[in-house]
Amino acid sequence: MIRLFYGILFICCVGVLAVLYALAAQMGIADLFGALLTEETRFALKLSLATSVSSVGISTGLGLPVAYLMARRTFPGKFVVDSLLDIPMVMTPLVTGMGLLFLLGPNIAGQWIQKTGIDFLFTPAGAVLAQIFIATPLVIRSGRATFEGIDEKYEQAGAMLGLSDARVFCFIVLPMARNGILAGAVLAWARTLGEFGATLMVAGASRMRTETLPIAVYLNLTSGEIELAVACAWLLISLGLVLLMALKWLGMRQKVRQY
Repeated sequence: MIRLFYGILFICCVGVLAVLYALAAQMGIADLFGALLTEETRFALKLSLATSVSSVGISTGLGLPVAYLMARRTFPGKFVVDSLLDIPMVMTPLVTGMGLLFLLGPNIAGQWIQKTGIDFLFTPAGAVLAQIFIATPLVIRSGRATFEGIDEKYEQAGAMLGLSDARVFCFIVLPMARNGILAGAVLAWARTLGEFGATLMVAGASRMRTETLPIAVYLNLTSGEIELAVACAWLLISLGLVLLMALKWLGMRQKVRQY
């Protein structure tokens, strides 16, 4: 039986290596570095980093209070609210983007939003909004699990010492939940970096305007610019690997602190 499991493990590893080899075989190292240094690739990298960092920051600010509330409080309809918050996690990104596109269109909220001077459709702001919608449920789910793992006695002790709810949350709960919060943020960041479907629907696919790295892969692949597409793909893989290592490191730190 164990030999069978090792065989399956071998097949999985070979599959990953085969995909990486297929990408690497498309161009030489010199061509790859040349494609990485093009203006379009640099623009896509900068926009991806800017939109993903912004969306994760906003998602964390929105998600943590909700996660704490869901972990510590009981209220009527909590099961329904909990299920509602999970819906974005089971919606395909393309459907999510389509819903946001209709919502922000002129027939529903578009006219009111335009009066505020903010334009989401087919702009980088739309990419941020789409990524926030995708990332916030991940932050909530991760944060809730982290808060539920913290003994409430620490919060009760802080309250007995006269600390307000806000001080208990900021100075007791958040420091204790730091690693879990960071892990959720890293996971959400990795998800937003590779987000394509919702971003495509809301922000569009305009070169040098709303061109994130996934959009750049799509545009260059469909136009026959294989070298640029592969270069952007390797950037996504590299960034994802860095975030994966960060997530594993945070997990190891969490285990060490538990012992």
